[in-house]
Amino acid sequence: MRYYIYAVIVLLLDQVTKWMIVNRLMIGESRSVIGEFFQITSHRNRGAAFGILQNQRWFFIVVTIAVAVGIVWYLQKTTKEGKKLLPFALSLLLGGALGNFIDRALFGEVVDFLQFRFQFNWFGTPVDYTFAIFNLADASICIGVALIFIDSFISWRRESRQNKQTTLESGDAQS
Repeated sequence: MRYYIYAVIVLLLDQVTKWMIVNRLMIGESRSVIGEFFQITSHRNRGAAFGILQNQRWFFIVVTIAVAVGIVWYLQKTTKEGKKLLPFALSLLLGGALGNFIDRALFGEVVDFLQFRFQFNWFGTPVDYTFAIFNLADASICIGVALIFIDSFISWRRESRQNKQTTLESGDAQS
C-alpha cells in the first residue's frame, strides 16, 4: 500500500506545482531561481519528451492507460516478492505517468516549467546548452527508470554471485 501512497504524493506534488505555474505565470514567462542556470519557465507541450510526437493526445492517453495498468500489475508482483527498490521505482513511474496523463486528458497539453541552462568552456570552446523544459512528473519518471536500471544491475550481480557459488560448490562435490 505504501508504494501507492508514494505514487499519490508524486501525483499531488506534480499537479500542485503545475497549478501554481498556470495561475502565476504567463506562457513563456520566466523567473530566475539560480541565475541563468535554473529558471522556472511556463511552457506547454502537446507532445512527449523533447516535444516529439506533437498533437498525438489520444495516442498518449491510450498508451498511458496501458502503461499504468502494466505498472500496477508489476508493482503488485514485485511487492509480493518482497522487493523494495523496484516497487519504489515503479511508484515514481506511476505517479509521474498519471500526472502527465491528467494534463493531457483534461487540457490536451502538459504544463512544463523546470528549465536548466548549461554554460561552460570545453577545452577553450564555449558551450551554451538549454535542456528541454520539463516538470516534476517527467523528473519522477526519469528517476524511476534510473532506479529500475540500478535494481536490475543489483539483481544481476546477486544472481551472478549465486551462480558462481553454486558452480564452486558443485565442483567441490565432484572432487
